[in-house]
Amino acid sequence: MLRSFWSRNDVSILFDGMHGAGGPFARRLLIEELGMSEDALMRCNPLPDFGGCHPDPNLTYADELVKKMGMAPDGSADESIKDLTVLPTLGAANDGDGDRNMIAGSQFFVTPSDSLALICDNWEAIPHFAQRGGPNGVARSMPSSAALDVVAQARSIPLFITPTGWKFFGNLMSSKELFDGKDYTPFLCGEESFGTGSDHIREKDGLWAVLAWMSIIANANKDVPANEPVVTVKDIVKKHWKKYGRHFYCRYDYEGVESGAADTLVDRIRELFVDGNIAENAPSDNTGIDLIHAEEFAYEDPVDGSKTSKQGLVLQFKNSLGDTSRVVFRLSGTGSSGATIRMYLEQYEKDSTKHDESAPIALRALADRAISLVAMQEITGREKPTVIT
Repeated sequence: MLRSFWSRNDVSILFDGMHGAGGPFARRLLIEELGMSEDALMRCNPLPDFGGCHPDPNLTYADELVKKMGMAPDGSADESIKDLTVLPTLGAANDGDGDRNMIAGSQFFVTPSDSLALICDNWEAIPHFAQRGGPNGVARSMPSSAALDVVAQARSIPLFITPTGWKFFGNLMSSKELFDGKDYTPFLCGEESFGTGSDHIREKDGLWAVLAWMSIIANANKDVPANEPVVTVKDIVKKHWKKYGRHFYCRYDYEGVESGAADTLVDRIRELFVDGNIAENAPSDNTGIDLIHAEEFAYEDPVDGSKTSKQGLVLQFKNSLGDTSRVVFRLSGTGSSGATIRMYLEQYEKDSTKHDESAPIALRALADRAISLVAMQEITGREKPTVIT
């Protein structure tokens, strides 16, 4: 099915290897196996210094691919491009070691959390799942959005929410084999940091995710005649949102923050909101966005019973319309070069008339409220994040 569909003249793919290890594998799959032209590849020759680029598959560092897909730097459509027929049908990028991935359509960015949810909902199009009757378990890291949750509930698939780190997914995949427990394979899992995988290698696999999306697109077009417009990535995602609702989502990274300042910020959140009195420490203001609950995520592994604590600070909000949202704070890389403070923003929207708004814009008020509450600028000295994805 893949070779037949992707040989059509009106569809194309652009794969950005970012001069990493995934490039030769992409060449083998896309060029040698599926018969695509060299135009399908960019930066697929591995280089020791990654060609001077930062091999991170996101909107900031895969900026060349973003432009070629007809997108603005924030992932929204570049309105200056009028002829969409010149844009690739599917755009994808790998990181330096080929295990993470970014997915985009023409003028349309797919968040990692949405990508995971869509792979789950379209498992019938993916041979690894279709040949075995579908996933027996799915999992996401806690900071990832709940887009996967609503699909798993609707399709009666066991769902697990784990700390960040692939080892937690590995335990679930090995539940029967190593622990004589329940068999959750075939298994699907992913993290918001552009990692997607299954039990075929029990690790993140960027090219596998790209092939999954190629299968989803081909299946969506199986009844579309060659002379008719193809069902696009945007069409597929918007249809999904209409069915399940949209989880607006983005991540703010404050990189290279002085470690002491980063610890102070985390301690402030813990003391004032998790352990403190929210009504006193986070009174209502004119934004209409009220903090209603705070907790620190902890996890007890259902396979081996191990416990993991202090895995992220979760702030839950409610706006004047009664809609809920959340902001998660985590520290990463607290070494000599400083820490990275990650702030994850999520807001659910069922109304399909509001789904076209870009995530950074839809989440801006929530971000401003959270940044103010935790005193981000006052403590870290940062007026804005280093990266928004």
